[in-house]
Amino acid sequence: MSIINKQVTHEIFGKGNVVKYDDAYIKIKFASGDKKFVFPDAFESYLTLVDKRAANLVNKKLEEQEKERREEALRLKEQEALERKKRLLLEQEQRLRDRKIHPSSQSVFWCRPEEQEKIFAEWEVFAGAIKSGERKGEPRRYARMTQNSACLITRRDTDMKEEDRRITGIFMADRGFDGRKCEDGYIPAHPNYRIHLSEAESKRMLFWNYYSDERYPQRMIWNSGRQRYFKNVLTAQILRDIVSLRKEQKDEESGQHFLEYFCRHNLIDIEDLPEPSGTLMRG
Repeated sequence: MSIINKQVTHEIFGKGNVVKYDDAYIKIKFASGDKKFVFPDAFESYLTLVDKRAANLVNKKLEEQEKERREEALRLKEQEALERKKRLLLEQEQRLRDRKIHPSSQSVFWCRPEEQEKIFAEWEVFAGAIKSGERKGEPRRYARMTQNSACLITRRDTDMKEEDRRITGIFMADRGFDGRKCEDGYIPAHPNYRIHLSEAESKRMLFWNYYSDERYPQRMIWNSGRQRYFKNVLTAQILRDIVSLRKEQKDEESGQHFLEYFCRHNLIDIEDLPEPSGTLMRG
């Protein structure tokens, strides 16, 4: 349906007839002369079509135009959000590059079997208590631990050999965590980057495949103590192997995101990761 020759009314110019229109403008002949308006926008306020069918046609075009405006506004908003996110990531990466990262700013914990369920239910691990001195009994504070640090949970039951120590899970410390200011001794997990290995997976992730004691490189010893600092690169190796282990599972993607997040925050190039060379791997 065309609106050519359809009668319109204008609040100032009075009645007139449509002479010509396209997707951008409409020309109307009034008693005072021809006038040109933006189309269909002018029908939102200045102009009114007398013919109802013609008016419905224009209203439909106005609705379509409004829909396009909303979609464009949403697209621009999403684009701005994406650009803002990119800027924040670049700023964050620059701050990381400017900040000195200790090469062993991760922590590995030896947790009793009865602790494991609580750790993976509440997603936090207790740092342990100081054993002697003036601060005996107070929670430990790990100065190297920050939001770029991961907590590696291991298990060795009393009937297990030390060489069979398993990795049971891993999580990133929560955003903003600072081990120097941690007063209650609990390290909370990041809400997104956390992995609890199944029993079958855990059996295939042996701690001593990755770790070796620099003082006793040929021996597998963990006589006492709840926590040890752990090298950043070894943690990245473990995450990479977890991703590989889960290649046929739905959890592979979340593991990959975890690995990428960890490496980005610890300035590690995934492509340059060496193969594990822990005590068990040395024959």
